[in-house]
Amino acid sequence: MFLHIQNVLTAEEIAFFQQSLGSDAPWVDGARSAGGQAQHQKNNLQLSQASELSAQLQAKVKAAVHRSALFFSAALPRRIFNPLFNNYGDSANYYGNHVDSAVMHSKADGCWVRSDLSCTLFLTPPEDYDGGELVITETLGEKRIKLPAGDMILYPSSTVHQVSPVTRGHRISSFFWVESMVRGLEQRQLLFDMDTALLQLRAEHGENAATVALTGTYHNLLRMWADT
Repeated sequence: MFLHIQNVLTAEEIAFFQQSLGSDAPWVDGARSAGGQAQHQKNNLQLSQASELSAQLQAKVKAAVHRSALFFSAALPRRIFNPLFNNYGDSANYYGNHVDSAVMHSKADGCWVRSDLSCTLFLTPPEDYDGGELVITETLGEKRIKLPAGDMILYPSSTVHQVSPVTRGHRISSFFWVESMVRGLEQRQLLFDMDTALLQLRAEHGENAATVALTGTYHNLLRMWADT
């Protein structure tokens, strides 16, 4: 599942993040938090997780994603790893090909999270920097993703991906992982497709016996597949 979720943040929230994450923010070497494989590929800055600013901004990202019905429908989140923040630019400007670790341990709350889905929430307008695309490798080629500030991409954590070198400006974003209630990718996709179709049917025909029956089928499948 690759899903572009628009307007996760309001214009006021985008401005707040951009003001907070300037050059005077407590940035540290991003490679410190990378695993063995990724450590040699990671060349960026990351907001110190021990800072008060990090805790404040993590709460704002979590509140924003929890407002999104589309995010909930697609991810069916059981746990969300505390959002992190990175900065690409100047000499710390890329993250080579890597696969995210299967299990993440959050220093903030001590929680272990299985990484079913990866999320990147863009905080810098695309016209403010060159390069910096999130590049995801697929069987049929590459997806190159560069979204407006406030928009988010949701994609499987099992994919090989990278951030291409930023050659002008700075690219700042938040990123985090989701452990879904429904572990299977195919099952999550089926549930998302059914939920999307149900919303369209209700919009076109209102609530009727057929939509009630299909809603029951959706929830019975979710009951069968979900762990909470």
